[in-house]
Amino acid sequence: MVSPVHLIGAPTDAGASVRGCSMGPEALRVAGIAEALSALGLNVVDRGNVAGPPSPYASTPGERHRNLGEVVAWNRAVFQAVGEALAQGAVPLMMGGDHCLAIGSISAVAAHCRSTGRKLRVLWLDAHSDVNTEATSPSGNLHGMPVACLLGRGPAALTGWSGKAHALDAQDIDFVGIRSVDPGERTAIGDFGLSVYDMRYIDEHGMRAAMTEVLMEVDDDTHLHVSFDVDCLDPADAPGVGTAVRGGPTYREMQLCMEMLADSGRLGSLDVVEVNPALDVRNRTAEVAVELLQSLFGQSTL
Repeated sequence: MVSPVHLIGAPTDAGASVRGCSMGPEALRVAGIAEALSALGLNVVDRGNVAGPPSPYASTPGERHRNLGEVVAWNRAVFQAVGEALAQGAVPLMMGGDHCLAIGSISAVAAHCRSTGRKLRVLWLDAHSDVNTEATSPSGNLHGMPVACLLGRGPAALTGWSGKAHALDAQDIDFVGIRSVDPGERTAIGDFGLSVYDMRYIDEHGMRAAMTEVLMEVDDDTHLHVSFDVDCLDPADAPGVGTAVRGGPTYREMQLCMEMLADSGRLGSLDVVEVNPALDVRNRTAEVAVELLQSLFGQSTL
């Protein structure tokens, strides 16, 4: 029996400095996410949006964790909603909102995996590594810090939710598509020993080689979580994002990535974040994201 898919909206941009990705969940709905996945024979349930505080319009000068209270509140709501979906045997699809929300979703998945005795593997599809801390972040934006928080290097209010000081160990996460890394993040990647398939690797070896390595240790006892920041794509294909970086994977490269993930049969949960319709062209980015999600859930040419 195929697990139902629960759509969970989290309309906030509290973790970002560029406004607009709070409209991401509705952009994905307008692009037909429920209809597209239902057409694949999936039982799709739209659980609506979780609730949280509005994002402040101005930041406090020198703030090292911008909008921390708001980010904590939104992540708590996501943590609860994702945990409930997993407890019901569903595949939670969290629609952001900015990427700080992965703290709540992945913490809930980690707690679920610990309670069920399964291994967790996270695939972080992003132009950025998001492993900044308050000491290294040039902006204080928490959507640049979720991986650090999940590894236990974050503010106390955003760590320890999974039942351990860190939701993830370094070997539990792989990065694909990375091409924008701050100096402090480069140091952290080396210190943690994180597995990063950056754009140079993909240019030299191809997406197939990267995904083959990523999936090598994913087995029947593995819960695979995909955290898909749409800015992973090249902005030529996905212009509606707040922190676009040129030189990303093409549409077809990302489609191959999704197809290989689908072939693994281990997808258990996912995030789709950073769709910003305020910067988009006729909802193009949300439509591209929905097409790629169809591939992730098993649609193929033949």
